[in-house]
Amino acid sequence: MKEKILIVDDEKDIVKMLDYNLKKEGYRTAFAYDGEDALVLVKREHPDLILLDLMLPEIDGLEVCKQLKKEEKTAGIPVIMLTAKSQETDKVIGLELGADDYITKPFSIRELIARVKVVLRRSKESERPAEVMKIGSIAIDFPKIQVFVGGKQIVLSSKEFELLTTLIKAKGRVLSRDFLLDSIWGYDHAMEIQTRTVDVHIMSLRKKLKNQAKRIVTVKNYGYRFDFDGV
Repeated sequence: MKEKILIVDDEKDIVKMLDYNLKKEGYRTAFAYDGEDALVLVKREHPDLILLDLMLPEIDGLEVCKQLKKEEKTAGIPVIMLTAKSQETDKVIGLELGADDYITKPFSIRELIARVKVVLRRSKESERPAEVMKIGSIAIDFPKIQVFVGGKQIVLSSKEFELLTTLIKAKGRVLSRDFLLDSIWGYDHAMEIQTRTVDVHIMSLRKKLKNQAKRIVTVKNYGYRFDFDGV
């Protein structure tokens, strides 16, 4: 059975257009016009993906995303944000909260369908229990806590290993330095000297990854992401 997509947007013409084109592609759909109804529908409809507008009445899209990613039952549902060009800051915040991708209005339906397919494919791949993950010439053996580059084992500290796997599990999303400090080092409120801790470990990790170092991409004045397609 084809995946179900929840469309959340307060513009009825956009909802109607997305509903028509997604059904044309064979997807099942459900829709909500505000954030409050969206949260109710997620629990009732169990969608495989959510198209989430940021500017919503009642509860805005960022808060909807935040609530979904906090709950274990809904945290794994991929979210594509629909944003206006003026919402650049909100895009970054949304990605940090756990959104998987964003598309800027006005958008072509062809591009949106392509993004939907990519995110759904990544979501399915991440559901598969993999003891060994391979990305380019990098291989990670999770049970043994070992990393190989080009078939040769590289020795990582426990923090470097956590840093690498945290970036990989984010599926290309940008992770802020503060988020990395909190999740890996347990610092809730990062001071400047603490944020340098992340940069120092990233520098060391890149050195050890050798020709795969460019996969760890710096997002200026913000943080880092892992590039699955490059190198």
